[in-house]
Amino acid sequence: MVLRNQKPRDAGKGLSFAGWAAIAAGGWILYSHFGINHRVPLPEAIPANRESFFTKLAGRVNYYFDLSGTGRPVVLIHSINAAASAYEVSPLFLYFRGQRPVYAIDLPGFGFSERSDRIYTPQLYEDTIVDFLSSQVKQPVDVIALSLSGEFVSRAALSYPEWFNSLTLISPTGLGKNLLPGMDFAFGGFPIGHFAHALLTLPLWARPLFDLLATRTSIEFFLKKSFVGHVPSGFIEYAYASAHQPGAEHAPLYFITGKLFTPQVRTQVYERLKTPVLVLYDRDLYTSFERLPDVLLKNPFWQAVRMVPSKGLPHFERLADTVEVIEGFWRGTK
Repeated sequence: MVLRNQKPRDAGKGLSFAGWAAIAAGGWILYSHFGINHRVPLPEAIPANRESFFTKLAGRVNYYFDLSGTGRPVVLIHSINAAASAYEVSPLFLYFRGQRPVYAIDLPGFGFSERSDRIYTPQLYEDTIVDFLSSQVKQPVDVIALSLSGEFVSRAALSYPEWFNSLTLISPTGLGKNLLPGMDFAFGGFPIGHFAHALLTLPLWARPLFDLLATRTSIEFFLKKSFVGHVPSGFIEYAYASAHQPGAEHAPLYFITGKLFTPQVRTQVYERLKTPVLVLYDRDLYTSFERLPDVLLKNPFWQAVRMVPSKGLPHFERLADTVEVIEGFWRGTK
């Protein structure tokens, strides 16, 4: 005989699990809003002079500089991630200081630059780079950019080639055979990226969600994927401090939901560049390079060197080899 009103045996357990999950989520949200320090003291990422300039779209933009060297300026641009800052390019800055004029910028939403709640786009970063060169450096430069920032600087060089003597792209995005996870594609006409961003940035849980990504454990976990060997403890600590500032979640959440990538960047930007480009690459968990040979074949201004072994940050683990390749490339662009 079947009892029509009998509940499934595991229904209570399911409800219990859902209840505990809701309690845990609510507890983390409260802890994030009231228990986590979001104003951790943030030291300079690089021991150098530091100034800011203001742009109409990006607001206050911070940069480090050392003008004791001679020759064409070198501009260093960090990557985009949950805890990005100019610290990521510090080994290159310290190497080139005294030899060449050298600059390192904190892109909008990171480091000491403005982190306001606004719309972050590839165009915003492209414009910021061009504004920085035209208003602060005021002459053509050799740029070294990491990861996704390689897309931004390539866009800028395509639009304003007069400001760029050369580009060195370390482990750039946009060269894989598939769309990167989170790209703003549509399913049945519905813009998934827009929906994901709207959902993740609701004020109730936007910061708590970001705080889950910005614990020391999480930061170390992700950084380990970019190092062959040991992750410098100073890198972890600086990333943690940088991710615990007011507004630190805004730009990274645009990145996480795929809204900072340029669709068809390979064909629409990389293959059209007339500026000399050097790509340094090897293995990288966060991007791939299956289409790099296509660009090298179609664009004679491009060349590439594989830095074996490395995982996206060769200038931390193989600084001497990295700068030797870069300086050889520069000698060929004079």
